[in-house]
Amino acid sequence: MKNNVLIPVYDISAQMPGASEMPGFTIGRSLNMPAGGAVHPHRHAGFTITLLLSGQMTQYIDFEKYTVAAPAVILLAPDQVHQHGSEDSICESVYIHFDKEFLMAECQGMLNCWACIFDKRAIPVKAAQMQELMNFAGLILREYSSMRPMRDSIIRNLLNALIMACGRLPQHNVAYMQLDTAQSRMVRQFNELSDQHFRDKTQVANYADMMFVTPGHLNDTVKAAVGRTAKQVIDEKRIMEAKRLLFWGDHSVKEIAWQLNFEDDAYFNRFFKKHTGQTPVMFQRSIREKYN
Repeated sequence: MKNNVLIPVYDISAQMPGASEMPGFTIGRSLNMPAGGAVHPHRHAGFTITLLLSGQMTQYIDFEKYTVAAPAVILLAPDQVHQHGSEDSICESVYIHFDKEFLMAECQGMLNCWACIFDKRAIPVKAAQMQELMNFAGLILREYSSMRPMRDSIIRNLLNALIMACGRLPQHNVAYMQLDTAQSRMVRQFNELSDQHFRDKTQVANYADMMFVTPGHLNDTVKAAVGRTAKQVIDEKRIMEAKRLLFWGDHSVKEIAWQLNFEDDAYFNRFFKKHTGQTPVMFQRSIREKYN
């Protein structure tokens, strides 16, 4: 597998005060978002929830510019490319960063697709909604600063409650809040595996083998749940990664084709145009003209 070395990955939780006390999790309250190289395009090693309490913040997430005023919630998943805007003003926020492994397995399985909540990036909220989220965040902050017994378990459960509260904010699909089923477990496992392997495993059969099911059954299950076949989901992830690399870096089409395990740049060009209607160079030019 070719590792993604074209866009740096920052482990925010390892850089924050107290990180050594609770690996994989950190929370803090600040008048400025922690930098950690954030002025440059980067990814986070884990998930990030930012509760913007006052002021205004500009974030570039993938190909979109978000300028949000408090109160608002900003959600980031590990694969999303992120950059802080230079025009940021003084703002107060609570930031929470955690690895997926930090949550207990039973917490991860409580929702149909808890990670899907992070697909929505910047969400304006009402004061009452922010107060609800801050009720959970305040309890987490209190536990995090203490050394009382069962601290880790309490924080994990409070974090799970906060994620579910984020999931019922406007712009979210209520289907995320449904209880887990055997079908959704299969879809979640496929999504997790394809997130990890889409660069080097591009066929449905690759994932069916890892999941001990037939390719046909996997395709049918994924399509019934999300409206797209497993192959379409894999291709979408390859296209999204190609778009990120085209927008955020100065990499040649040949480099990106190699990074995504295409046989050659000609095949990559055909694949990209089939799915987007543009060549990689055309897309790069149009998206940079739009946001630069």
